[in-house]
Amino acid sequence: MSAQPVEKSVSRQSNQQQSNVIEKPSPGEKPRLGPAVIEPPKLPANRRIGMRGYLRLGRIFLSFAALGIRMLVVHRPWPKPVISKSEIYKREGAALRERLIKLGPTFIKIGQTLATRADLLPIEYIEELSRLQDEVPPFPAEEAKSIIERELGNTITEVFRQFEAEPIAAASLGQVHRASLLDGREVVIKVQRPHLAEYVDLDLRVLARIAHHLNRFPNLIRGVDWNGALGEFRSTIFEEMDYAREAANAEVFRMNFASWPEVYVPQIHHELSSSYMIVMEYIPGLKVTDTMELRAAHRDPREIVRLLVRTYLKQLLEDGFYHADPHPGNLRVMNDGRLAFLDFGMVGRIEAHLQSKLINAFFHTIERDVSGLVDDMVKLGFIVLTPEEEIRFKPTIEKLMDRYLNLKLREVQFKELIFDVANVVYEYPFHIPAEFTYIIRAIMTLEGIGSIVDPDFNFFEVARPYAKRFMFKREGRYLRSLIMDSLIRGDRGRIDWGKVWKLARMAIKYYWQGENKL
Repeated sequence: MSAQPVEKSVSRQSNQQQSNVIEKPSPGEKPRLGPAVIEPPKLPANRRIGMRGYLRLGRIFLSFAALGIRMLVVHRPWPKPVISKSEIYKREGAALRERLIKLGPTFIKIGQTLATRADLLPIEYIEELSRLQDEVPPFPAEEAKSIIERELGNTITEVFRQFEAEPIAAASLGQVHRASLLDGREVVIKVQRPHLAEYVDLDLRVLARIAHHLNRFPNLIRGVDWNGALGEFRSTIFEEMDYAREAANAEVFRMNFASWPEVYVPQIHHELSSSYMIVMEYIPGLKVTDTMELRAAHRDPREIVRLLVRTYLKQLLEDGFYHADPHPGNLRVMNDGRLAFLDFGMVGRIEAHLQSKLINAFFHTIERDVSGLVDDMVKLGFIVLTPEEEIRFKPTIEKLMDRYLNLKLREVQFKELIFDVANVVYEYPFHIPAEFTYIIRAIMTLEGIGSIVDPDFNFFEVARPYAKRFMFKREGRYLRSLIMDSLIRGDRGRIDWGKVWKLARMAIKYYWQGENKL
């Protein structure tokens, strides 16, 4: 499901650049996406980076040289280090995180992406990189004003009654200022960092040159296609930098939740927004993790988290379009109790056939079907095995999954499950498909939020009743898939009548109770 903003040309004060200003779609009409203004420049075939590129390469090299030497010393074969390997990895992960922050926006985003790749890095690295936030100082307010006026084609005072020069938030790609329109409505202005596309493109050209040489050493890179991964990252970051797309994403999300009165999306002022800035309604309220303040306002934090989980099941299993960055700063509990979603720069899309497979995997998890869950991992692309590897691998992973599935569902933590699977299969061709990197990150973030609000929170336990209902919605599409994939097994297509009975009981309960919506 793709959202495309309508293109409109406007004049600029500081230069004659043309930019997308988004027109609000008509009622019932989905936003359409015209040519993106911020397109990722294509790399030249010879990968030349020029003098600036070599200077940047030198800085990158120096930033990581000390870390590399330290790793060589610590991992020396003799004498053995006095601290555990886990502690060594933890310290190295923290040092890596600090260096990524110092290198700026591109590398912060790379670190956040690596934090989703338990198939590439040790668990301790992942945990440290998961702490990586957009710890970037703001840029001068005068530069922000200059960009805003360029995009508006007017001065600040001609459009806004009030503009706060001090940003209320600063991130790797931009920063946010509060303001009020001439009619008094409060808004926030998200403005992109000056020359950001130029700097990001230079970094990616330098990294492409490095990746080109790394690909010559397949044993070193464990078979990972770094050129391909870098190309995918390039597309993702440039899409996130295009605020026209973000505004269109917000409109799609709003339409998907039009029938959910408890969910809110800030109004976008399309006539004032472009690819380099976005003006939206200011949303007062509390973070979902402000438990004391929420209780003081007579709001139950646990119910809010349950609502959040329900919205994600809808996004993942029904809409195929989801908010990929649900950290507490991007969620707001409004004064009237509604849950507001903010910042739609990072979204994900899921094809219908993957939604069915996700339902299957969840069903096999809650029904303790180890063999079925391993088959799901293969079908979803997490594992690619030769027949010989399958003989060696399946008993190993089945033993691990059996340990988890013998626990009570409320005792299973999604984050621990993913890390343990990645750790066990590190020597096998296990990888997280691109479609699932942000899904896993989102669910791990939700689990973290839930744990802050309620120490006994468990994503599987909360999600279970709602996920079951999805199996009996959408004209039985998921139920048919489950029957084919879970009930009919073996070369002779034998039917597992026990599972038929389980599904029948679930269907009867669902319809008897009249549970027709989440």
